[in-house]
Amino acid sequence: MKYFKYIFFSAVLIGFTACSEDDYDYNPSPDPLPELTAGVADFSNFVALGNSLTAGYADGSLYKIAQENSMPKIMANQFSLVGGGDFTQPLTNDNIGGLLAGGSQLPGFAPRFWLNLDPDPNVEGENPAPQRLDAMPTTDIVLNNPTGPFNNLGVSGAKSFHLLAPGYGDLNGLFTMPATANPYFVRMASSPTTSVIADAMAQAPSFFSLWIGNNDVLGYALSGGDGTDPITDQATFDFVYSTLISTLTSAGAQGVVANIPDVTAVPFFTTVPYNPVPLDEATAGALNQGYALYNGGLQQAFAALAGTGLFTEEEVAARTINFSAGAGNALVIIDESLTDLGAINPAFAGIPQYRQATAADLFVLTLSSLIPQGYGTQIPLEDKYTLTPEEQLEIKMATDAFNATIQAQASGANLAFVDANTLLNQLKEGNLPSGDFSLTSGFISGGAFSLDGFHPNSRGYALLANQFLKAIDVAYGSNFDASGNLVNLGNYPTNYSPLLQ
Repeated sequence: MKYFKYIFFSAVLIGFTACSEDDYDYNPSPDPLPELTAGVADFSNFVALGNSLTAGYADGSLYKIAQENSMPKIMANQFSLVGGGDFTQPLTNDNIGGLLAGGSQLPGFAPRFWLNLDPDPNVEGENPAPQRLDAMPTTDIVLNNPTGPFNNLGVSGAKSFHLLAPGYGDLNGLFTMPATANPYFVRMASSPTTSVIADAMAQAPSFFSLWIGNNDVLGYALSGGDGTDPITDQATFDFVYSTLISTLTSAGAQGVVANIPDVTAVPFFTTVPYNPVPLDEATAGALNQGYALYNGGLQQAFAALAGTGLFTEEEVAARTINFSAGAGNALVIIDESLTDLGAINPAFAGIPQYRQATAADLFVLTLSSLIPQGYGTQIPLEDKYTLTPEEQLEIKMATDAFNATIQAQASGANLAFVDANTLLNQLKEGNLPSGDFSLTSGFISGGAFSLDGFHPNSRGYALLANQFLKAIDVAYGSNFDASGNLVNLGNYPTNYSPLLQ
């Protein structure tokens, strides 16, 4: 069967804007900017808690230069201008990324992606695309952990309740079933029995940031809603979040919190279209022949169930598979929300719950490399590759409920609040300008997201840092924005060379 080469990004050229004589500002005495002030905020001991978005994770890994450009580190640099102290991070050993344990690479912790713009033209199917570094990590959670305490307590992969969990940094917990520890926290925990919140409070922070809850819904989304990584239940989230806020503010610390963005709006879910398959006439015919028995079974079931209302003509039409010559053929998915015909009549137990996708469905970015192998055409897509409208609604309802809790807790504790959910939707719509830049959520071309499709790149983290600083201005009377002390996004790159190791 002949398949297409699936290319999911286009190159981006960045132009330089010249200033002509007509554009020159002839005002001889512009109003001076006010002097930077912290207002009533005390930045002397800043501690950041959260997950990968706090740690500086990017390009499918955690690596040194991305950590140095993490959002809280960028914020700490600005805090240092008005009384902020040192900001220590558990830096990895290299810019390769990935983790070792006793010299062996930990499964699931691979080196970072880099953008290969010059693929080998002699290799069939190789297109410009992200690919993993071909290098061995040197960061070993058994042999070379750094010494704390650490101001950046962002733990990649952490859900809300993990921040309260004793033993989350116990090396032995990585080898239990299920695992009770996280290798990133193993690297930074003050002891095997401590928790993230305990290590934060041991530093007596004067100011904190808390951005947690993303993974409580993201894990479910990344698995295509297949149930292997369920959404955290509301009661647990409410208890955990209120405990975190009451603990962090118990000694008078000030802080800034952010809510949970719409995880389905990131490039990981918006890049692969529902109808990416071009076919020639022969291939379309072969596929239709392959699904003829399935389509015939639908018609037989409809005839047998006519008048019962259990299997409608509309559902038959939605489930009928049809390919045609040309572009724009929709992918075939398994949708468990469809009527289980075998449960109605055992005679129809062999009819699967297939349908072709619509624009309402979302697909994971990792599917892009599988489509040329027949996934979505010859091979119907399992649940893990797709977010159906029903699954998207589950994610939205949970996100909205969690965000209501976050906003209520922030308001009750008089904390600065960042509406990350709205910010991400603004990025998706392409209307979030910052200085000379207008970033979007487009994969690679948008300039805000890294090569894994769901974590920001360094420029994206700088954009977020500015939003956090603006929220702090509102809550505590500082003036990072008005005094011209937001960061320049142009100082932060969108990707890093594979030679940087």
